[in-house]
Amino acid sequence: MAVPKRRTSKMKQKMRRGANRWRAPKLQTCSECGSRVPGHIACPSCGNYNGRQVLEVDAL
Repeated sequence: MAVPKRRTSKMKQKMRRGANRWRAPKLQTCSECGSRVPGHIACPSCGNYNGRQVLEVDAL
């Protein structure tokens, strides 16, 4: 069974755990209506994706 030869330093532990921190989602603006939308998702407000209409959105 593998056993570590030396104790992991505090700095090494913090560097490893630092990669798991929370990051805010990156949002792009819709080219048609200008609302903020996550990438690779059709705009929920206007229904456009990649410059073309892909969803039918009902006007309320």
